[in-house]
Amino acid sequence: MEEAYLKDVSKLFEYYRILGEKAMDQVEENDLFWKFDPHSNSIAVIVKHLAGNMLSRWTDFLNSDGEKTWRDRDSEFEADLTTKKQVIETWNTGWDSLFSALNKLKGSDMTKTIYIRNTGHSVSEAINRQLAHYAAHVGQIVLLAKMIKKEAWQSLSIPKGRSNDFNKSMFSRDLKNNHFTDDLT
Repeated sequence: MEEAYLKDVSKLFEYYRILGEKAMDQVEENDLFWKFDPHSNSIAVIVKHLAGNMLSRWTDFLNSDGEKTWRDRDSEFEADLTTKKQVIETWNTGWDSLFSALNKLKGSDMTKTIYIRNTGHSVSEAINRQLAHYAAHVGQIVLLAKMIKKEAWQSLSIPKGRSNDFNKSMFSRDLKNNHFTDDLT
């Protein structure tokens, strides 16, 4: 059961990684730094925060508190990334940290307690917490990209008015080859 959970949650993390990348791929370099208003975050700042969180949470995942002493969370919201290359490198560094830790976990690790800000969590609880956190921020990235692109936005899911067509294609597929991961690309 635990091994199946780890496999499934890994697929979900990969789904959100791909979703964020597809959204960022649609915008121009300068759009990564656009903010809705002075109190909002740009895509680049959200990426920087995600990576900072991922590095803190997933480094030495089973053995040390997920809020590392070296993390400077407040600085994650400073807009100091200036190129698309920096944004993508920061994005990849965070996700690589997550997948490196996740791929090392075994089913027997699920009974362990880990700490985030000195609060105990089961391993699955900590993973679920991070999945929800990252999904929320990827949703922000998608929304910002959609706002920037306006009518030029290419839907990352089912385009408006195309639900029936999508459902027909989904239900016409061979059931034995119908898996969630087939829909990731």
